[in-house]
Amino acid sequence: MADVLDQSDLDLLLSAVAAGDVEQQSVTPMIFSRHRESFEDVEIRDYDFARPERISKDQMRAVQTLHETFARNFGASLSGFLRTIVEVRLVSADQMTYAEFIASLPNPTSFNLLRAKTLDGQMCLELSPLIIYPIIDRLLGGTNHELFIPQRPMTTIETRLVRAILDRAVTVLSEAWSGIEALEFEFGDMESNPQLVQIVAPNEVVIVVGFEIRMANRAGTMSLCMPFNVIEPLMDRIGSQSWFAASRRGDSHWSAILGDRLQDAGLDVNAVLARTTMSVDELRGLQVGDLIMTDKPAAEPVSLWIEGLPKFLGHIGKIRGNRALRIDRVVRVHDRY
Repeated sequence: MADVLDQSDLDLLLSAVAAGDVEQQSVTPMIFSRHRESFEDVEIRDYDFARPERISKDQMRAVQTLHETFARNFGASLSGFLRTIVEVRLVSADQMTYAEFIASLPNPTSFNLLRAKTLDGQMCLELSPLIIYPIIDRLLGGTNHELFIPQRPMTTIETRLVRAILDRAVTVLSEAWSGIEALEFEFGDMESNPQLVQIVAPNEVVIVVGFEIRMANRAGTMSLCMPFNVIEPLMDRIGSQSWFAASRRGDSHWSAILGDRLQDAGLDVNAVLARTTMSVDELRGLQVGDLIMTDKPAAEPVSLWIEGLPKFLGHIGKIRGNRALRIDRVVRVHDRY
């Protein structure tokens, strides 16, 4: 059996190490893998098990890009609703535990549960009182000058006014997520104390997207909390490549809509018989019955101009008593018109 060191042996060993009599051996960390043979280029980083990172950096960048679109559209929607300029700006997109998110929120606040029909679980959207009460004051005809922010839960009337803001938020959020998945978001319960609401376990990983809402001389924050286990079925599509592919699909969708709208657009169409030049004196001397000579033979086709540009060649004639132009072909580079 190996010898066991007692306390005196340990004290002697520690004192020898402190005095430099015993040389300390550097321990090289060993990395084991079934697939990798060389570990020279491997980057070793500390991992905090209390804050696990379950979402890749590419997915976080895609989430940030998606909600930047939401911020722009939500700001435009609020500006039209409140009849004043409202700027919504994305500030951060981080992953943390749900307990850390709840601990960072003020009390009281506007804590709203959010769910999508095709996803299991709930999200939450928090609006700071620093911007909630200025919006309510604006809706009630106030000017926000010397506005006092009360430290109390919202009344029933104030809750109904905030619901009008939240309805616009879920509409814009559904549009922003449409490139990834057709989600229909809807709000559930509203709570003033976030400590009383637990949508997931305290140590569960969540994505928190932070926004800043600025209206005139007032500003506040808005936070969207999405638990990882709720959006996990969509994570494979939220990578950067999937996001850009979704953007391309969105562009083609809008291109088709614009194409349909342009079908009914009016265009200015002119048929040009011939073109010639004359002096101002000759133009002033023109009388009724005068003939203008051109170098173009009468048998040559007439050019059809659309919005000031030559597009087709054809021949003039009559159909059912009306003047008409029969298109023969498209204008080519060497054509005279």
